Amino acid sequence: MVNVLFGATGLAYFVYGRRQKMIVPLVCGIGLMGYPYFVSNAVLVVVIGCVLLGIPYFIRY
Repeated sequence: MVNVLFGATGLAYFVYGRRQKMIVPLVCGIGLMGYPYFVSNAVLVVVIGCVLLGIPYFIRY
């Protein structure tokens, strides 16, 4: 269920980054949509997802 949540948020970041022509949300969106396929540990999925969700807040380009 967490994978779906992070995937949907990643899609929103991707669309926002593409429309605003901002690279950080675009890359974080791609990362949020893709990383759950490679990480199987639930705790790591949540930690990595939270880090990727926070990066666009702190880095604005």
